[in-house]
Amino acid sequence: MPNELTCDVLIVGAGTGGCAAALAACRAGKRVIMTEPCEWIGGQLTSQAVPPDENRWIETHGGTASYLGFRRAVRRIYQDAYPLNAAARRDPELNPGTGYVSRLCCEPKVAYAALGQTLAPYESRGLLRIIRFVEPSAADVNGDLVGSVKLRSLRGEPDLVVAAPYVLDATELGDLLPLTGCEFVVGAESQDETGEMHAAPGAADPGNVQAITWCFAMGYDPQPGADHTISRPETYARWRDYVPQVTPAWPGKLLSWTDCTPWSLEPRHNYLFPQERDPASGRTGNSYFAYRQIVGARQWDRDAIPHEATMVNWPMNDYIEADLMSDDPEVRRRALGESREMALSLLYWLQTEAPNATTDGLGYPGLYPRGDATGTNDGLAQAPYIRESRRIRARFTITEQHVGTEARTGLRYLPDRPMDERLIGMRAELFPDSVGIGHYRIDLHISTGGDNYIDISSFPFQIPLGALIPVRMRNLLPACKNIGTTHLTNGCYRLHPVEWNIGESAGALAAFCLDRGVEPTQVYESPALLAEFQAALVAQGVPLAWPTTLPV
Repeated sequence: MPNELTCDVLIVGAGTGGCAAALAACRAGKRVIMTEPCEWIGGQLTSQAVPPDENRWIETHGGTASYLGFRRAVRRIYQDAYPLNAAARRDPELNPGTGYVSRLCCEPKVAYAALGQTLAPYESRGLLRIIRFVEPSAADVNGDLVGSVKLRSLRGEPDLVVAAPYVLDATELGDLLPLTGCEFVVGAESQDETGEMHAAPGAADPGNVQAITWCFAMGYDPQPGADHTISRPETYARWRDYVPQVTPAWPGKLLSWTDCTPWSLEPRHNYLFPQERDPASGRTGNSYFAYRQIVGARQWDRDAIPHEATMVNWPMNDYIEADLMSDDPEVRRRALGESREMALSLLYWLQTEAPNATTDGLGYPGLYPRGDATGTNDGLAQAPYIRESRRIRARFTITEQHVGTEARTGLRYLPDRPMDERLIGMRAELFPDSVGIGHYRIDLHISTGGDNYIDISSFPFQIPLGALIPVRMRNLLPACKNIGTTHLTNGCYRLHPVEWNIGESAGALAAFCLDRGVEPTQVYESPALLAEFQAALVAQGVPLAWPTTLPV
């Protein structure tokens, strides 16, 4: 017989949204059990090793108070424990790694430590129990109510059954949705179904999902003659010569310094280190190393200069050859195994065959895996970065018409062009049931259905409560990127601060319903309950609307 546990709120999945949900429910005094298949909690912030993708106003707008508190905790760890120079120690907006994908590029292990600090008081009080190395395998469902979830150990330990009045799905793939019979959508909707201008015409394609990426941390040893070349991966020849079959066509081999500019799909010629930029030679794109750099020497004291390091989450390790949400377990195993091999092949190519603009030779043998940053021996993340999940069929579905710049105005905004003045002051759809805010471009990577990038601008947006309410289930709530979005709008609702806000609001909603003896649908349908819940969110530091003016 499996061990049986009970709690007030069961959160299955301890990713970014799951941790925020646990924080909100524990803050309200609820007993929470949160489960996780990996060693580290935090998901894309930690075990998936993705420096946070955030909006450009994140230092002041677009994150909840607790998310901004997490960011401050990351900076405190660096400023208290690392041998930084005086300027970096004083900088309230310290970017530890100096990468430019985010204002807070940091080592995943530091993000994990900061999350641990945030949740530790609730563990000590007995409100929060985190159970690692388990995954959901079954659910006991009575009509529209989930009674309990069965959890299978990944380490050969006895199964667990956890019963709770509220169950939150914070898994990376929406694993509870099929297990509970909750209605869900997967893959790409058709234009006929959603009316979205950038959706494909014809039939929906459930097998068309964004690439997964097995990220890895990579340092650079500048010592002359340094050679850290790893063993040649068994499938290296395949990935060295691989060309993704997408439309419009990719401009050649994926393992190349040439990729596609996401918003124009024009070829872009990149380079590894910033000093290798050379317009005369055509290298005018991005420095791959600097983009997601997680250790920046210029922040360190002169007497303690480190090897710089970056996080490799590049087009070159975007994997689309198998769908991780397939019903076939063999296809899922293939996706996991091949995406890992693809990542290791990329590292080997960088060390041995990548055109080196510094030496005019081949390879950068001074590159090496930084397993200390990811908590692994090989430097790979503990889990792949998953951009797209199963999504609940919700009481309200967010479409491109609600948030897309071009869909709402007919005007396009490209990140490498000045903003059209006609867009200033415009906004996404205003939702009276808002439970948070966010902003990011509608950013879709290459897909298993053969799509090239879909990258289109969006307005700063709100998170409607209706997108968190399943059409039928009464006590099951989504707590990450499995809310009521479409394949397209998932592209702007999937990022770190938005997922945190979704999770925090879902955890707060479960606690609110327990305290008042109501159900989520009643909160959604009752103006009085909705207003009370929104007031509670605001009191906890969850902004519900963007300011009327923002810096351009």
